[in-house]
Amino acid sequence: MTDRPGLPSPGPSYIREIPLRPGDDRVVGMSQPQTLEEWWVAMLWCERAGALVEFADLAPEYGIPPGSPLLRLGPGISGSLSGLIMEENGRQQLRLRLGQAPRNENEPWHSPLVVVLGLRFEPARLLTMRDNEAAQTVLKAFRDAVLRLSY
Repeated sequence: MTDRPGLPSPGPSYIREIPLRPGDDRVVGMSQPQTLEEWWVAMLWCERAGALVEFADLAPEYGIPPGSPLLRLGPGISGSLSGLIMEENGRQQLRLRLGQAPRNENEPWHSPLVVVLGLRFEPARLLTMRDNEAAQTVLKAFRDAVLRLSY
C-alpha cells in the first residue's frame, strides 16, 4: 500500500458505489455515462475514504507486474462484458485509458486507479436494458477486473 495521500475522489458516483469485496472500505464508482458518436463513455475509479487508491495498492502479493495495469484491467472488463460489447472486424469495440498519467511513465502502477472507458454496446442487447442497468453492469465488470489485478 502506498504511504502518500491519494488524490480526492472524482465522485459522487453516478450510481451507488459498490465495495471491492464484502466489508471492504474500498469502493468503485463511475461518472455519468455520455454517448459520443455511438460510444458509451464513462470514468471509473476506486477510492477509500474519499481518496483515490493507486493501482499498486491492488498489485499481486509477489510484486508489481511489468507493463501497464491496463494490460490486466482491459481484458478483465471485456471478458466480463462479453456478449454486450459490439464487435467490428473481429475486434471488441472497447477502449480504455488511464484517467491520469503516472508521475513517472516507467511506473504506471503508481498512478491513481481511475480510468476512462469507452465502448460500443451491441444495439439489440442494449435495447433490453435500462440506462442504470447498463451502468450497473459496467461498474460490476470494472469491480471484478480491479479485483483480478491482484492475481
